[in-house]
Amino acid sequence: MAVAPALKHWRTTLERVEKFVSPLYFADCNLRGRLFGDSCPVAALSSFLTPERLPYQEAVQQDFRPAHVGDSFGPTWWTCWFRVELTIPEAWVGQEVHLRWESDGEGLVWRDGEPVQGLTKEGEKTSYVLTDRLGEGDPRSLTLYVEVACSGLLGAGKGSMIAAPDPEKRFQVSRAELAVFRRHVYELLVDLELLLGMAKGLGEDNQRSFQALYTANQIVNVCDPAQPETFPVAQALASRFFGQRGGESQHTIHAMGHCHIDTAWLWPFKETVRKCARSWVTAVRLMEQNPEFIFVCSQVRGTAVWGLWSPRGPRAQQLEWVKIHYPGLYARLQEFADRGQFAPVGGTWVEMDGNLPSGEAMVRQFLQGQNFFLQEFGKRCSEFWLPDTFGYSAQLPQIMRSCGIRHFLTQKLSWNLVNSFPHHTFFWEGLDGSRVLAHFPPGDSYGMQGCVEEVLKTVAQNRDKGRTNHSAFLFGFGDGGGGPTQTMVDRLKRLRNTDGLPRVQLSSPGRLFSALESDSGQLCTWVGELFLELHNGTYTTHAQIKKGNRECERILHDVELLSSLALARSARFLYPAAQLQGLWRLLLLNQFHDVVTGSCIQLVAEEAMCHYEDIRSHGNTLLSAAAAALCAGEPGPEGLLIVNTLPWKRAEVLALPRPGGAHSLALVTVPSMGYAPVPTPASPQPLLPQQPVSAVQETDGAVTLDNGIIRARLDPTGCLTSLVLVASGREAIAEGAMGNQFVLFEDVPLYWDAWDVMDYHLETRKPVLGQAGTLAVGTEGGMRGSAWFLLQISPSSWLRQEVMLDVGCPYVRFHTEVHWHEAHKFLKVEFPARVRSPQATYEVQFGHLQRPTHYNTSWDWARFEVWAHRWADLSEHGFGLALLNDCKYGVSVRGSVLSLSLLRAPKAPDATADMGRHEFTYALMPHQGSFQDAGVIQAAYSLNFPLLVLPVPGPAPTAAWSAFSVSSPAVVVETVKQAEASPEGRRLVLRLYEAHGSHVDCWLHTSLPVEEAFLCDLLERRDPAGLLPLQDTRLKLAFSPFQVRSLVLVLRSPAN
Repeated sequence: MAVAPALKHWRTTLERVEKFVSPLYFADCNLRGRLFGDSCPVAALSSFLTPERLPYQEAVQQDFRPAHVGDSFGPTWWTCWFRVELTIPEAWVGQEVHLRWESDGEGLVWRDGEPVQGLTKEGEKTSYVLTDRLGEGDPRSLTLYVEVACSGLLGAGKGSMIAAPDPEKRFQVSRAELAVFRRHVYELLVDLELLLGMAKGLGEDNQRSFQALYTANQIVNVCDPAQPETFPVAQALASRFFGQRGGESQHTIHAMGHCHIDTAWLWPFKETVRKCARSWVTAVRLMEQNPEFIFVCSQVRGTAVWGLWSPRGPRAQQLEWVKIHYPGLYARLQEFADRGQFAPVGGTWVEMDGNLPSGEAMVRQFLQGQNFFLQEFGKRCSEFWLPDTFGYSAQLPQIMRSCGIRHFLTQKLSWNLVNSFPHHTFFWEGLDGSRVLAHFPPGDSYGMQGCVEEVLKTVAQNRDKGRTNHSAFLFGFGDGGGGPTQTMVDRLKRLRNTDGLPRVQLSSPGRLFSALESDSGQLCTWVGELFLELHNGTYTTHAQIKKGNRECERILHDVELLSSLALARSARFLYPAAQLQGLWRLLLLNQFHDVVTGSCIQLVAEEAMCHYEDIRSHGNTLLSAAAAALCAGEPGPEGLLIVNTLPWKRAEVLALPRPGGAHSLALVTVPSMGYAPVPTPASPQPLLPQQPVSAVQETDGAVTLDNGIIRARLDPTGCLTSLVLVASGREAIAEGAMGNQFVLFEDVPLYWDAWDVMDYHLETRKPVLGQAGTLAVGTEGGMRGSAWFLLQISPSSWLRQEVMLDVGCPYVRFHTEVHWHEAHKFLKVEFPARVRSPQATYEVQFGHLQRPTHYNTSWDWARFEVWAHRWADLSEHGFGLALLNDCKYGVSVRGSVLSLSLLRAPKAPDATADMGRHEFTYALMPHQGSFQDAGVIQAAYSLNFPLLVLPVPGPAPTAAWSAFSVSSPAVVVETVKQAEASPEGRRLVLRLYEAHGSHVDCWLHTSLPVEEAFLCDLLERRDPAGLLPLQDTRLKLAFSPFQVRSLVLVLRSPAN
């Protein structure tokens, strides 16, 4: 007898279905409780604990001791290996059998000497399929090994995710058993979860929502969990529902398996290596079982391993590490890449920060990454995939395009605190006018799980409805790895084309961007930087990492230049290409977006500092070798060489070493990208081009420094009360105000401690007041004048500063040593300027941009703390004031006050961040006219690239020599290096850029023996129409604003 139709109450019907699939309620009689059938404990469990991350072959030889479920092991960062001996009951023949394993540490299953699956409770991977159908002849006994890291998917924070790791944390295995898996129960659970999702997601005013709910209710009616024979009727109801198709106009979602693995963050570099194995071997299993599933690997490069520096260079790629230590897994990845299922994307060495690395470092990210992909997978990437970085420089579109990349994907701007970014699909136009097609997945995540709610959100939140009908959907656990699960794949397969929902297809990045590109006629364009309105504390956190980054960028620049010049001058010199590649890869590794930003645990920061020390040490050795080859003199007394690595002539005061360890100041003139001999006491001293510096202390304790170009007056506490441009008499400091004013702020963000500084910190401003009488004259004048003082910042922190002015120098330097021991404080220095302008200018990679100095709109206000590289400038017509620095990135200009961010004191995830001694220099440069014409760009370079005084093994040259110069101050020669592909080593690559924001033609002069010259892209591929005619020793080049150009010089062999 048929059951009469009945009225249904929405909420009770919905909850009825929810309870039927709940793991918490009525599991004794509902469907969820029947997912696993018979079970039995493992036959034997034994373990051994080690502080090392041992390879499998070594681990299995260790002394395993009996272990039990519930035993604790640790501490944090150790590894516990388990030997798991299994005996499958005879009665289970014909059934699917799983090993169920639950632990709060990340696990990796090894079978027959190969990794086969990751086991991570937080990543919903708690069972390993031993057999999908136990056969009569299958072995009943086998032994597995499970390698368990003493850390979770997101590290081991003490009390919260981002807290500093708990060094004594203990871990345990809470389940280790064999069980029969009921596949038909699983299939019904997936159906019911999706029906519930549609009912809730579409809402009570939607017809399709009721159809989903009533279908689910009917399934509960017909399905008896204890009687599998009722399941086919229930499954038929679900199939009929999901088989009802949507219309042709449905939005198409491109679902891609994804696994974002931070190269280092809340865990050390070395743990990332194992995260890759755990995540990727699981993805391989999914690719085997689902031929239509495509796994997008967006962080396949850049992790450190033990023994990072070696004569062969560092092995710094996640994929390369897997290739060496998991060769079987790596071979499978290459196999699936050939099939099109494993899709490496990104094109860079690591997912680097998008703000702080220099322009050249960004180029090297692509150069190293793209070459690696070409070598290992037969093709370069066409998408730049940077989902989790804290902002994106306005020069990235140009760099991308010149590296063969036309498409860009991220989702990080969905984290904006103030303004919602107006697009999800758009053209992004950079500083020079280059454009790329950009897409932000509208679901605002790279870690979807295939739920109906996420699918609906992807359509509802799309801000480009009507302009495009395609969106990305990235599914899989991320940040700490994990990746997709079979359940996620099954959900999305069900939703392939279901009425009431968008069309879902398992897709690839290439298919997504092809679809977007084919329908891009109505897309809008965003011009300039993609500024993240959050995480702007990362411009300052971990100041020593920031300093190491800037210094090592300089060292590698200098080594490459000198090695290139030595190559051109000496037939016997071997360019250190392998060593330089190793050093660059270390630096690029540290530019990962949670390392150079300082948002990492103490272990990572310490490793990063070791990497910088390696670069300094090996870099200085290479500098000395190149200098010796440049001189190539006869054996004799050791000499000194003064080298200028910048592309303009420089006359500067230099401290030269003298016998006995003393130093003396000398004014030296060195030609562009060349060298000059060291003046000796017997050498005729050149006449000073300007008046000598005077340093005069007045009766009230104030000190005035004057070099005839600028005159600076410091009050008795060290504050700058006056800065005058002498020629015009123009005062740069605001009337009644004081510059060089240190200020302290309370710095307690809402959550992301190392990452964020909030706007309300500005309400807590407290000037640090000095004590009169602490200012004293240091160097008394002549070549240099200086004054120094001590300042007590707090009972725990203090600083010493020397304010210096050199002869002929257009800026005053502030050399600062800080002893910093604070908690949640932010130290800045301010310079109120006698300048009025609605915008300030900030240096970025290969150029500069303007940002407002007011808070007119919410977009302006959200930029209360911004980033810049070597300089920021505030100018009105005819006059301006520039603030230069040698290792800082956080800066702001509000109204007429220039502020440089110096030090923070966050306590998570590294409780020791920034504590201790710091040393840095900033400078202030008043100027007439525009900053371009006044030479601010050159001055900032000079501050960051000091003249080098290098010992050489024989007599130094007696004449100055220049390798390169350019005829226009608007053009900067940024890089000189050996070409990556250099037959007989006789090819150099030069990289130049237009720095003023202007169209300009210029001549490049060289004294090197050039045979041929041609243009190339940033990957050093020849431009077919790029042949450059040599006119004597000159090449003519044309630039548009902020354009980056690269060229190859083919050298003749030197005579010797």
